[in-house]
Amino acid sequence: MLLFKAGIFISSLFNSKAKKWLKGRKGIFEKLKDAIPADGKNIWIHCSSLGEFEQGRPVMEQLKQEFPDYKILLTFFSPSGYEARKNYVGADWIFYMPIDGPRNAKRFLEIVHPSLVIFVKYEFWYYYLKKIKYRNIPLLLVSALFRKNMSFFKWYGQLQRKMLTRFDHLFVQNESSKRLMDEIGLADICSISGDTRFDRVIEIEKQWQPVPAVENFIAHSKTIVAGSTWPGDEEALQKALTIINDPSLKLIIAPHEINEKHIGSLKELFPDAIRFSTLPAHHLPLTTCLIIDNIGMLSRLYKYGFINYVGGGLRTMGVHNVLEAAVYNKPVIFGEYYKKYAEATGLVDNKGAITFKDATELAEVIQLLSENSEKYLHTGVAAAEFVKQNAGATERIIQFIQEKRLLTS
Repeated sequence: MLLFKAGIFISSLFNSKAKKWLKGRKGIFEKLKDAIPADGKNIWIHCSSLGEFEQGRPVMEQLKQEFPDYKILLTFFSPSGYEARKNYVGADWIFYMPIDGPRNAKRFLEIVHPSLVIFVKYEFWYYYLKKIKYRNIPLLLVSALFRKNMSFFKWYGQLQRKMLTRFDHLFVQNESSKRLMDEIGLADICSISGDTRFDRVIEIEKQWQPVPAVENFIAHSKTIVAGSTWPGDEEALQKALTIINDPSLKLIIAPHEINEKHIGSLKELFPDAIRFSTLPAHHLPLTTCLIIDNIGMLSRLYKYGFINYVGGGLRTMGVHNVLEAAVYNKPVIFGEYYKKYAEATGLVDNKGAITFKDATELAEVIQLLSENSEKYLHTGVAAAEFVKQNAGATERIIQFIQEKRLLTS
């Protein structure tokens, strides 16, 4: 951890994210002590970044309803999560998590004195877990996903396996994760709950609100909504649309990064594109491409898609959140790198998504869905059905907390 902190310090000299990581933790214990009363009843929920927050959010909001006497502390490890959700109204306090260590963990728990701790998906910090266990504070891991190649299941993974034993219960997403837990002797504290993100996107769909400026841009045209795109996605889309050569087909791009350099590159790929921030309310310019240059709108935009394209699948890191795109009864498409994500694999297996390898295949997929109404309908229905069939993880977790009386109202 000392080496990690030193690396962050060096990186902060030229990396803005590392600089935020350090700045956000400056004086963190004083800030926590000033904010959190010494005699309150608190729940601590920790997420690594924004993706984990979306998984933890349904649980947080349900806890708020079921146990209104408790305050919620939400912590993040990464600036990308904290900066995006530092004003989230569903938590009472939002902070960075102090770096792991015996003294930091002890001091943090003394200030926060949580009645329940929930870590989301992939968070394993040795000293925090150790101190929580020693204090007999109920500790849950939710929406966890394990794969055979992880260190927990290697000959050298004894320390990692020990960290898992600190949890009172492990809620995993699928059967394969449960089998891996059974193999290392943790069957008694592990159960399959599913992924809470399914509950989250269903809630988003229920609370959907229109975006009038986007509706004016689309008018009555078929539109591809491309979300969380990277340069490779954008180049493939540009080439595919050139192959298709349909001037009535419109494109909305919500890139993963919205810095000026990336927006400039998009303008080079799509010269007639207009930015959302400069989109006029009336007398729209003759353009077929709209660039979304803000954060937080994507989940609403997918409802407008004739086809929903999810970015990241042309990079080995893999595709981004496919569930936000699938919930609206629309066909979902993405690149070939998706198999390490259970929800993406499930969506493909259930015929709710179609994958491609390059721009030529992408053009073929778009044309197939545009010309074959039966294929289009079946793919869209399958996408939404996949989401609905996998809902309920939040309810299972809350039911466990109630049955085990981990909190009292």
